[in-house]
Amino acid sequence: MPYGDNDWLALTQEPTIEPDLPICDPHHHFWDFRDVRIPYQRYLLDELNADVYSGHNIRSTVFIETRSMYKPDGPDDLKSVGEIEFVQGLAAASASGVYGPTRAAAAIIGNGNLNLGEKVQPVLESLKLASPNRFQGIRQPCGWDPNPEVETRAPEQQLANSNFRKGAQILANMGLSLDITVYFHQLEELADFAKAVPDVTIILNHIGGLYRIGPYANRDNEVLPHWREGIKKVSECDNIVLKLGGIGQPRYGFLWHTYSKPISSENLSNELAPLINYCIDQFTPARCMFESNFPPDKVSYSYNILFNAFKILSKQYSDKERSDLFHDTATRIYKIAT
Repeated sequence: MPYGDNDWLALTQEPTIEPDLPICDPHHHFWDFRDVRIPYQRYLLDELNADVYSGHNIRSTVFIETRSMYKPDGPDDLKSVGEIEFVQGLAAASASGVYGPTRAAAAIIGNGNLNLGEKVQPVLESLKLASPNRFQGIRQPCGWDPNPEVETRAPEQQLANSNFRKGAQILANMGLSLDITVYFHQLEELADFAKAVPDVTIILNHIGGLYRIGPYANRDNEVLPHWREGIKKVSECDNIVLKLGGIGQPRYGFLWHTYSKPISSENLSNELAPLINYCIDQFTPARCMFESNFPPDKVSYSYNILFNAFKILSKQYSDKERSDLFHDTATRIYKIAT
């Protein structure tokens, strides 16, 4: 199986639907891991451009931290500044116009440890100094699961930790946002956190961390109702917005990455629609944004196919609602002037 192979993706070709519709892609990564075990281990400006210029009208993008290009020395809490410096350079190159009209990394989301409490402020100031006009906030993983086969990147109950909440308040005081990842069974915890720190804008990644493999495989009758109830609860918090994507990652339980030929946009739309339409119904288009999550989602479909699928499944919404979903929510939340 050609897992993570551009040649495999090229087996399914389609014309771009609505090629003039303005899009801000609010979630992608840059990295160069030099590790052959990782699909698409190199994803820099050339690789991103090959995707965003595949047919759709991508006006701007948002870079999301991925623990790449950290400083090799100095205080541990400041090593993530290296990633911002790295991406700032790529963003400046993109803004020159030499590579085309898309403004890659028009907003940059870095990494800072909110568990430092009030001591996180100098870290955030250093991140901001590395990219004064593009740095707009941080992402901090909060995913915890009791099953050892599920990757855990945070302590249990991190969202309830008093230092974490103090750090989040500092973030809010500085006018910065918080991208966050959790697993679906933590969504009620996230709602409690959002109510405790109402001044911080929270961007919930990847439809709230649905998980349908390993210990959660073949349990849709339990997992999906639990996820839907959690989405409903977080949607009641006005300071939370939701990213619609990330579903191409194998842990979401779909088998698209195993197909002999990549899925078509029509079929992808049909499979995505029950999940994504539920999210939009709960949050409204003004608090939702379509994301690529490339390159992780690239193991399942191409960029052109994905945004074709988003366009197909969103046809039921008004022009204003579709503008929100594809562009306006993202540029408003990430303060992008395009």
